[in-house]
Amino acid sequence: MNIAIITGASSGMGKEFARQLAGSLTKTDEIWLLARRREPLEQLALELTKEVKNAAEAAETMETHHEKRIKVRTIAIDITDEKKLSRFAEVLMIRNAGISVLVNCAGTGIYGEFEKQSRDEVAETVRLNVLALTQMTKFCLPYMKKGSKIIQVSSASAFLPQADFAVYAASKAYVYSFARALGKELKEKGILVTVICPGPVATPFLNHAYGRYGEMSFLKKITTAKPEKVVRKALKDCKKGKTVSIYGLPVNLLYGLTRGLIR
Repeated sequence: MNIAIITGASSGMGKEFARQLAGSLTKTDEIWLLARRREPLEQLALELTKEVKNAAEAAETMETHHEKRIKVRTIAIDITDEKKLSRFAEVLMIRNAGISVLVNCAGTGIYGEFEKQSRDEVAETVRLNVLALTQMTKFCLPYMKKGSKIIQVSSASAFLPQADFAVYAASKAYVYSFARALGKELKEKGILVTVICPGPVATPFLNHAYGRYGEMSFLKKITTAKPEKVVRKALKDCKKGKTVSIYGLPVNLLYGLTRGLIR
């Protein structure tokens, strides 16, 4: 049995990855949706199951190739809790399933001066964006083989330090560096690592990040992308074997200008 795992699947980019992967994976039996909140996960699972079923029935009606019906499973888990994450690792060991795709999409961040942020907010950003992502990758890697794919969701914030977004940008720089290095290590094994570096994306994350400190800058507002477009580009780039996926001209220009600094 082959499975795809998506963290942060209850909303935003993670939810969009779940939607698009459910309709495109052909060699995967199950999609495991992971997030803290159970209710939105279960609602998404119902929607995806219905969509997959309708697509398969439509294919049968048209007498085309029978579409495989992927099962959707939900796991409500706080992946920053090391004990719960260790239990998830035990589930992987018991199931001993092959992992075709891992999407590390869970993330958080708060806009504002570092000095004014609480220790809990800073710790949560580091635990989720850095430690949990690394641990999840570590736990999943033994069940991946040639042809498996890892998608690490970073940010254009990784390209340069950002005042008022210091911890978040630094955490995403870690994700970028980790993904690029891991990709080189796994290349001979045929496991692809693609790092996604979007600019602002219209998801609930923006309200969470900027909620206490006012609105985004005008430049960020006009370059904010729709999640479905960012994810579509990411999956297309991953399918092509690209190690970095960047959506939109402004972010591509920024990446080009800073590439020599972050290579």
